[in-house]
Amino acid sequence: MGLLVTFILGIFIIIGILVIKISKNSKTIEQLSISIALGTMISLVILELIPEVFETFKYHIYIPIIFILIGITILKLLDKFIPEHDNEHSLSHNCSEENLIHIGIVSSVAIILHNIIEGMAVYNMTLESFKLGLLVSLGVGLHNIPMGMIIYSTLKNEDKRKKYSLLFLVILSTFFGGIIMMLISSLLNDIVIGILICITLGMLIYIIIFELLPHLAHSKNKFLSILGVIVGILIIFISNLFE
Repeated sequence: MGLLVTFILGIFIIIGILVIKISKNSKTIEQLSISIALGTMISLVILELIPEVFETFKYHIYIPIIFILIGITILKLLDKFIPEHDNEHSLSHNCSEENLIHIGIVSSVAIILHNIIEGMAVYNMTLESFKLGLLVSLGVGLHNIPMGMIIYSTLKNEDKRKKYSLLFLVILSTFFGGIIMMLISSLLNDIVIGILICITLGMLIYIIIFELLPHLAHSKNKFLSILGVIVGILIIFISNLFE
């Protein structure tokens, strides 16, 4: 089931690509997906992951802190190569076609590595709890819709064969991460799984603080943002009622 969950993450990237291709109001869809992702991730971090991490390590608080910081650092390094989606309009007008394609290729490679690590984290969560894995994948997946929008926007003028080859790798990258985790899962024990959960928590904290919050802070439709965050929180709250 863990592989299925990581495969589903790629569908959210496809949704982002389709939004750019067919939608006349892609900004609204992007804002709503980001705000729901924010509500979902904040709820997961506070209600599920932080209690689980501190239950696992108890009196050794320094261990989760170290690996949470490692999770934050991993995404920070990878995201240096990913352009901001808010800059898409200026990029398309101020960069030459060759530069724009170069940005698309570099950001594709970064997103592939980014998503492989996310796929490993989500697969690990699913091993712990299928419900928790699904909820984490929902938050990460909604965050991946703008990722798909970024990649398609920067590669739309690239050669079709190269463009669709890169898009194919991006879409399946979280699934590849799940396969890697499946192959090494027999080597994992409770401490290693706890460390991986800490790294996942760090990654989610990074996404919340450095990607989702700044994006919504600059959004023009505050009502839509607040509504999306509330919907995300309600998704986690309602899911907890069925435990």
